[in-house]
Amino acid sequence: MSDDSRAGMSGRSRGPRGPRGRRDRTREELGQLTGDENAFVLYFKERVYATFTGLALVLVVSNAEHPTPERSFLVLALGVLGITAAGFVADLVSHLAVHQDFPDAAGWFVMLRIAGGALGTAVVPLILIGLAWLDVWSLEVALRVATIVYIVTLGVIGWFAVRRSKLAWWKQLIALGVLLVLGLAVVGLQTLAHSVGEH
Repeated sequence: MSDDSRAGMSGRSRGPRGPRGRRDRTREELGQLTGDENAFVLYFKERVYATFTGLALVLVVSNAEHPTPERSFLVLALGVLGITAAGFVADLVSHLAVHQDFPDAAGWFVMLRIAGGALGTAVVPLILIGLAWLDVWSLEVALRVATIVYIVTLGVIGWFAVRRSKLAWWKQLIALGVLLVLGLAVVGLQTLAHSVGEH
């Protein structure tokens, strides 16, 4: 993460908005380490990637013939772990290419925090599938609820992004609609790619 690439991305000051949530604390912690909000942008981006991937994998497993809780758990866990590892390696290679050295301690912490955020998107769906593995409920119910969790997560992310913009309210609605269409297209493509890989 180069200093030049971060230079133009400093955060705007915000007025009081009530008690701080976990997202605000994450922004503050990462901002203290980097001096701006670029680390939070990367954190946010990786969570979006992982959420799209997780949703696509859950949909693929849901549409598979005779899925089992064990296989569903492994598919989701390995899939999200794989995209998180890819993002981590990409950040490391980019840092080496730009700075010609490994990150300092703060840089490593930021990269690990970003990876942790991406992995965190799979926690609730994996718990749901794990409970199906333990026969607490059916796998069908677990996958359905996991799908809802992912869709709601993407909806909240989209609304959060649009709400922070300076667009007029009607333009925000249009932007949210565009993000929804693009999100569905991404999920469709990922689902198709994973489905083709199954055959």
